[in-house]
Amino acid sequence: MDFLNYHHLYYFYTVAKAGNLAKASEELSITPQTISSQIRALEKSIGKQLFDRQHRSLQLTKLGHKVFSYASSIFTIGRELQDFLSGHLHEDDRTLVVGVANALPKFVVHHLLEPALKSDAPTRLICHEDKAERLLAELALHNFDVVLSDVPVPPNISVRAYNHLLGKCSVALMAEDKLAQRYQDNFPQCLDHAPFLLPTDDTALRKSLDRWFHRNRIRPHIIAEHEDSALLKAFGEGGQGIFPVPAIVAEEVREHYHCQLLGVLEDVEEKFYAITVEKNVQHPAVAMVCQQARDVFFRK
Repeated sequence: MDFLNYHHLYYFYTVAKAGNLAKASEELSITPQTISSQIRALEKSIGKQLFDRQHRSLQLTKLGHKVFSYASSIFTIGRELQDFLSGHLHEDDRTLVVGVANALPKFVVHHLLEPALKSDAPTRLICHEDKAERLLAELALHNFDVVLSDVPVPPNISVRAYNHLLGKCSVALMAEDKLAQRYQDNFPQCLDHAPFLLPTDDTALRKSLDRWFHRNRIRPHIIAEHEDSALLKAFGEGGQGIFPVPAIVAEEVREHYHCQLLGVLEDVEEKFYAITVEKNVQHPAVAMVCQQARDVFFRK
């Protein structure tokens, strides 16, 4: 591939974003046949397929997903440049691109990033969620300004990055109102054989909870395991099981998900990290996030 045809790439990006040729055709004011031929030309130049065209539908291939991710970044930056040159952006405007580990509770992420949006300098926030390992790989390519995670950079990952501990807090156990009534007395022994919704066993919180269960001789009846913390809480709101949350946001979770606090596990801690490629944080918005987390949020 001698060069990349950005017109063809944009047609591919539009189709992938729209979900089908018909919607992309309306957006681009070009016939579906023309768009299809341009995408095939792009695939020919790459030497691999970007779409799986079986069953009369367009599904991104594994490579297609990766190319779409790059294309999203390319055209987002292109729009920013266009706005800047048109006078819609000022020289002191800035963008904060954040990778968020999907195990992180969304209430905590909101509190951590909120100071960047309230700063005097206008900041555009872009968040991407994924597993921590994939986010760190993208961080190494400088696709993120910072990665927020519940674990530091693992020693077996060959990524040069630095961990900045933002804070830590205890873990609370919560349940939907009716379910909570069954487990009010004799906490935590009453939890033996109780239904639980837990994070997957590759997360730091799950490992800590498993150790706590073992120490207290509690055998949880695991109903479901979720990588995404918001999905776990949604099931919890439905009364499927008891679920863990950071104690620092327990009150917000109680109000939002209509559930009750069963108890706080003081000897189980959840930690939160900002991970950057610099030892000393350079990005002003990232520095503000770190400072506010340590000085305000985790000092509540």
